[in-house]
Amino acid sequence: MEKEKFAKSIRDMLSEIGENPNREGLLKTPQRVAKSMEFLTSGYDSQPDNILKSAIFTEDYSQMVLVKDIELYSLCEHHMLPFFGKAHIAYIPNKHIVGLSKIPRIVDAFSRRLQVQERLTDQIRDCIQEGLNPKGAAVVIEAQHLCMQMRGVQKQHSSTTTSAFSGIFIEDHKTRAEFMNLIK
Repeated sequence: MEKEKFAKSIRDMLSEIGENPNREGLLKTPQRVAKSMEFLTSGYDSQPDNILKSAIFTEDYSQMVLVKDIELYSLCEHHMLPFFGKAHIAYIPNKHIVGLSKIPRIVDAFSRRLQVQERLTDQIRDCIQEGLNPKGAAVVIEAQHLCMQMRGVQKQHSSTTTSAFSGIFIEDHKTRAEFMNLIK
């Protein structure tokens, strides 16, 4: 991102909505917004599959590995308003495990892009399934969307849940039920 060019666009936007970009409180706003957007979209510079591959270890553990309540913050690609919530991610190892900190890092890499929750859910599952080759992977995301709460239908207490499963989480209803019970 070219921050100065982006900041000029924000300055122009402030004028378009009827604000005075030379007003004291707004003087540094274009630069602040540019810096903020650079962070909020930093996932475009990340390679989630490389994050995962950087910490794969051989291990005979074959039971569910679950990392839950992973905070996530993203921007809706339709309105560029935030959505935020929690991701719950599990996998059943197939002779390999991944360093636990890599799972939240993958969430950050995909969520710090313009997104829709449905795609985000699938991208996380696919990254784990393809990079780790587990017996199965499961992802559930629960999020609140400011585009639904601040504008449009204005439903303040609404939330959206999406899920994506692969392997044993599709084939074995008991494994899937165990996962769903653990994230309650």
